Formats: sequence, structure tokens, C-alpha cells
Amino acid sequence: MGKLAPTTAMTAALVAGAALWIDRATAIGPNAAAKPGLAAPAFSAPGISGRTVSLSDYAGKIVILEWTNDGCPFVGKHYDSGNMQALQRKYTGEGDVWLTIASSAPGEEGYVTPAEAKADIARWRAVPSDFLLDPNGVIGRLYDARATPHMVVIDRNGRIAYMGAIDDTPSTRLADVKTANNYLVAALDEIAAGRPVTVASTQAYGCSIKYKGT
Repeated sequence: MGKLAPTTAMTAALVAGAALWIDRATAIGPNAAAKPGLAAPAFSAPGISGRTVSLSDYAGKIVILEWTNDGCPFVGKHYDSGNMQALQRKYTGEGDVWLTIASSAPGEEGYVTPAEAKADIARWRAVPSDFLLDPNGVIGRLYDARATPHMVVIDRNGRIAYMGAIDDTPSTRLADVKTANNYLVAALDEIAAGRPVTVASTQAYGCSIKYKGT
């Protein structure tokens, strides 16, 4: 699908009732810093599915945000072991939404074009609900994503239930996936059981996200 300038796209949407396409991520409305227990900051971003994805599209659903970097060995650990794909299949199969996000700036490690993102998904056999492109770092900064993988869980009430590391083992060894305490899984299991999330915030480990202008 071709990319339209915002004003042109808006005019087309008003005239023809077409879906608005945006070519970059945007924050929507006044957004406080993302913290567990607070409302998740609203955003819209272009997805490689060819449509604009807004957090509000998934009101009433559990949403999982996953920051990725295809050149990062810490990300590679979770994909090469099959761990990330297994989690994507499990939770999207239960009706949750999984959005993979690339926030690296053009020219930096982890930056991907739509074609490269599609190639990554095919190579990894990943099954996120969509892959969002955030080269200006808008969403990443909203959610204080500093390293990859960085994970966020948004509950059905639109509040952040968990944010931080995927697990407690900051290594690149594939075998460690099986013995690690997975914070993401623990948070999602507690939400499913109707219990408060015991560990709602941790520090993500991995490769630093290279934001535009930093």
C-alpha cells in the first residue's frame, strides 16, 4: 500500500471513508510516563501488515509489546531457541494481541524496512499479531524501552501490568531459556487467574536501542 502524507490521507479518509495510513509512529494525546498501574500511553504506528495500528484498536484485550533487534544476540537467544515464537503462538491463540516493535533509528543496528521486517518474521517463523515500525523512536520512548528484548503487558483495562525484561537470566545461551524465571509468562498467568501481578517492573537486559538523535 502506498504511503500518503498525513493531510492527503486525512482528506482521502474523509471523502472516501478509507482507513487512515500514517508513515510514522505517533503519540496520541497527553501521555504520562509509562509505569505499571497507569494507563498505557496511546499510540499509532505503521505496521508491516499494510495498515495503521493504534493501541485503541485493541481496547478490552490484553496487549503484549515486544521490542526487537534482529542483530541482537539477546533477542537471538529467544528466537533461535524457539521461545519467543512459542509465546507468541500461545498467547495470540488465547486471544491476546502481540505487537513486535522496532525502534532503532535508520542506519543503526536493529533498524528494519518493511521488507526486512517481513524477512525476519519468515526466517524466525514468528507469529506476532503485527510488526510495528518506529524508526523515530516515539513508541519506544513512550514506554521507556532501553534494551532489546523489552516487554510490556497491557491488561484488559488498558493499564500497564508489567514492563521490563522477558526473564531473569541476562545471557545469550539458548539453554538458559529453559531454566530462567520468565517474568512475562508469570505476569500473563497471574492476569489470567485474576490475581495482581507480583513482579510488575524489572530492568530489561540486552542490546541498547539506538534512538534517532542519540
